[in-house]
Amino acid sequence: MKSRLYKKYTDEVVPALKAKHNFQNVHQIPKFVKIVVNMGVPASLEKGAIDDAAKDLASITGRKPVISKAKKAVANFKLREGQPIGCRVTLRGDAMFEFFDRLVATSLPRIRDFRGLSPRKFDGRGNYTFGIADQSIFPEIELEKIKRTQGMDVTIVTTAPNDVQALDLLKLMGFPFAEK
Repeated sequence: MKSRLYKKYTDEVVPALKAKHNFQNVHQIPKFVKIVVNMGVPASLEKGAIDDAAKDLASITGRKPVISKAKKAVANFKLREGQPIGCRVTLRGDAMFEFFDRLVATSLPRIRDFRGLSPRKFDGRGNYTFGIADQSIFPEIELEKIKRTQGMDVTIVTTAPNDVQALDLLKLMGFPFAEK
């Protein structure tokens, strides 16, 4: 069964985008490709920090994260080659729409003094990246079991060729942007 947000995309967003941008072909209409959730862990923390971050990320996304390792040794950062420095999860398909729905409906409104995200964080190719300072905004995280606050980056990758079409897509999908 398809998610509620996917039905909204096919029933409301596609016709609205087609009318607004005068697309001739249905394949020109922007859509989500994937959502990447990334947690970086400072190398100076104890060995269990990467495991805790991976466990939190797995409970947030419902997928097992991939551990990122350092490619080069950097002496100024006390970083060795092959040392774990973070974890990431790539979500596609139904899991992507479910995560986006939970993010927009429950998690982002739980941020203290939340007035919306900046619409200026696009990369020029239709992808939107924003940071979350604390993992405790997700209801899947049990507050008693948190050892340290951990931030994360969320990247929403779309097929939009420019930022204007991607902004329209995200606004129609219900993404909370701050008004000027």
